[in-house]
Amino acid sequence: MVTGTTTQAPAVGRAEEVRRQIHDLVAEYHTLKHVAPAFEPGVSPVPVSGRVYGASDMQMLADSMLDFWLTTGPFNDAFETRFGQRVGAKHVITVNSGSSANLVAFSTLTSPKLRDRQLKAGHEVITAATGFPTTVNPALHWGLVPVFVDVKLKTYNIDPDQIEAAITPKTRAIMIAHTLGNPFDIAPIKAICEKHNLFLVEDCCDALGSTYDGKHVGSFGDIATCSFYPAHHITMGEGGAVFMNNANFKRIAESFRDWGRDCYCAPGKDNTCLKRFKWKLGDLPHGYDHKYIYSHLGFNLKITDMQAAVGLAQLDRLEGFIADRKRNFATLKAGLKELEEFLILPEATERSDPSWFGFPITVQPGAPFTRDELVLHLNDRKIATRLLFGGNLVRQPYMLGREFRTVGDLPNANLVVTNTFWIGVYPGLGEAEISYVLDVIRTFCKGRA
Repeated sequence: MVTGTTTQAPAVGRAEEVRRQIHDLVAEYHTLKHVAPAFEPGVSPVPVSGRVYGASDMQMLADSMLDFWLTTGPFNDAFETRFGQRVGAKHVITVNSGSSANLVAFSTLTSPKLRDRQLKAGHEVITAATGFPTTVNPALHWGLVPVFVDVKLKTYNIDPDQIEAAITPKTRAIMIAHTLGNPFDIAPIKAICEKHNLFLVEDCCDALGSTYDGKHVGSFGDIATCSFYPAHHITMGEGGAVFMNNANFKRIAESFRDWGRDCYCAPGKDNTCLKRFKWKLGDLPHGYDHKYIYSHLGFNLKITDMQAAVGLAQLDRLEGFIADRKRNFATLKAGLKELEEFLILPEATERSDPSWFGFPITVQPGAPFTRDELVLHLNDRKIATRLLFGGNLVRQPYMLGREFRTVGDLPNANLVVTNTFWIGVYPGLGEAEISYVLDVIRTFCKGRA
């Protein structure tokens, strides 16, 4: 035994020395290959979003690679814990995208384990007419009927005053996103949910770091989601999370993420329930292996530990990212204020402090130019733009022939389709890029006045 210990110790020490050398080499490689060049107005692109990373992010990824724990493991455990602490959630489960997070969150509410509160085909779900499709698609996937409510201009969030008109005896839930990081007006919507016994699902995919009444978004509803795609506030490449404070929801969500299985053992673990061969569920014989009993129509939507490692490193940078986004947003709004006769500028929802994902602009209906003319002008000068996702979702081709309802004619959502776009505020944009964007927009608007 003494001999074995003696021979192992030098090997362990050498392995740690090699790991340190790899760390140093990764940092050097980052400096040589991944440092962005200086910005040149009119030559360098101004993206709307993108990954922002440093040597520490690449070193954490290298650490995970050296451990070679390919599925979810120690890095994922650490990420879920830290992320939960940041957003104020007791339970966090990672998934492979923000869209999968929305699917898992909504699917959780369809579980038979919820008994009389289970969402079923034919029930109705209230949502915003303007947004990203995968906030709505899980309801369609499970055969529920989306009910679209118009948004308010400037905040681009659902109009709470119109929600009561959307409610029928079939209404069971409200699922809406915090648009471009701007929290929807949570207080009145939460009150409506409590009054009518409705579930509230918060899509926070664009809103990491945003707060309402001093609390992080996602902590108000029954279940919430986030995305870690490269465009978002932090990234792990592809990835997302579902978070909640209800332990029962957590168990159900994990089942939907993990093939629908009833077993809740962590990867590589067995018999957590201490009765692996003693269950009697469904029409299976007593004692059927619990690892292969499926209680939900599930999927495999897990991430790898390598993705979690990148996300963990990105959490170290999150507060700086949020500050940069707020700074860029404030600079753009101050710089464009003189153009309000042409442009409708965004406003934060009352009682909120957004961690902005983008800067939305609506061209005034009476302006001497169109949204498309301005967007083409910006793109010609290498300033990237995006429309407000799917615009009025009921007008998207994939909605043809599907069952849904609307509250009114959705005039603001229709204006968004023709007049609204957004530009970037992400941390990769500095003072030089933002100043260039302002100069180009000012020159265009004044030239058309």
